[in-house]
Amino acid sequence: MKKAEVKERIAAAGVIPVIRAGSTAEAMQAAEAVAAGGIPVVEITMTVPGALDAIAALRRQMGPAVTVGAGTVLEADAARRCLAAGAEFLVSPGLDVATIAAARQAGCLMLAGALTPSEILAAWRAGSDLVKVFPCGSMGGPSYVKALRGPLPQIPLVPTGGVKLDNVAAYRAAGAVAVGVGGELIPAAALRAGRSEEITALARQFRAAWGPPVEPAV
Repeated sequence: MKKAEVKERIAAAGVIPVIRAGSTAEAMQAAEAVAAGGIPVVEITMTVPGALDAIAALRRQMGPAVTVGAGTVLEADAARRCLAAGAEFLVSPGLDVATIAAARQAGCLMLAGALTPSEILAAWRAGSDLVKVFPCGSMGGPSYVKALRGPLPQIPLVPTGGVKLDNVAAYRAAGAVAVGVGGELIPAAALRAGRSEEITALARQFRAAWGPPVEPAV
């Protein structure tokens, strides 16, 4: 899938499930559960044991039906390993210019993490396609995104950290192009207990709360 197509799919979904699991099997279970709930995008964090194996397995198993990204990518070598495993987009918690450069060289969509206006602008200028605002909830949540959009309307923001079912619509109204959601969408207890149906139900609720995709201008 080309970078532009990945970007369009993320924008259409509006919600990026951030999968932090205790095993490859749990990560696979979480990805399948959110996909069943109508979210065809997942981010497998590098904190998952066997994360690269999970990415490769998901690409083989789910094919083009689900866009699989790698999260918590901290440096360029890790980025290249994720890409070799089949990751279709890369996400970092902070700003590392070398990681952005590795993604650009490979033609892969990059979501670099940033928090302050200066960091967000630096990430954008370095070539990050979208900028992950993390931890957004600690800075005021939707109101912070709205404040950032005033001077930086050209930068597509993906707030992560503190996104919940009761504020996801507010993030969209504030101008976010998508949101990243972890434990609120994929509860650790449900994952450990194998309650996939609970995760699928939450995925449907988050997707409905975000609302329908914006129709392109004619």
